[in-house]
Amino acid sequence: MSVIVNDDGFKTDDWTLGFAPSNEAANDVLALDVTSDTNPATLTKKLRTAKIIRIDFPNFADGRGFTIARQIRLAGYAGRLRAKGHIISDQYAMARRCGFDEIEISNKLAERQPEEEWLFRSNWQAHDYQARLRGAL
Repeated sequence: MSVIVNDDGFKTDDWTLGFAPSNEAANDVLALDVTSDTNPATLTKKLRTAKIIRIDFPNFADGRGFTIARQIRLAGYAGRLRAKGHIISDQYAMARRCGFDEIEISNKLAERQPEEEWLFRSNWQAHDYQARLRGAL
């Protein structure tokens, strides 16, 4: 099992249709699983029909998923975008700024980093260095 994190806290996963690996999926797929080494340009045709895209983070130090998410959003994808794997609560604001709607974490990680830690970072739009600078002026 896993836990879904969004700006409202912990949720159960409501996506029940499964995911297709992006390198094997047809262009009319509904849900894509994207690895961290995927070239976003290879996903262009699949973005038209995908309702949800899940990008894997194999470890918390691997930031390639942030770049993939940003490039997918810049390509016009407006569907649901989910980060999956080793994302820590300190990375939540960055994930949201890159275009992720939600994060899928393991139950084990949810025990180590409880909902309060994620909620503390859920006001991600107001807590960046530019907002802090504007407040100091």
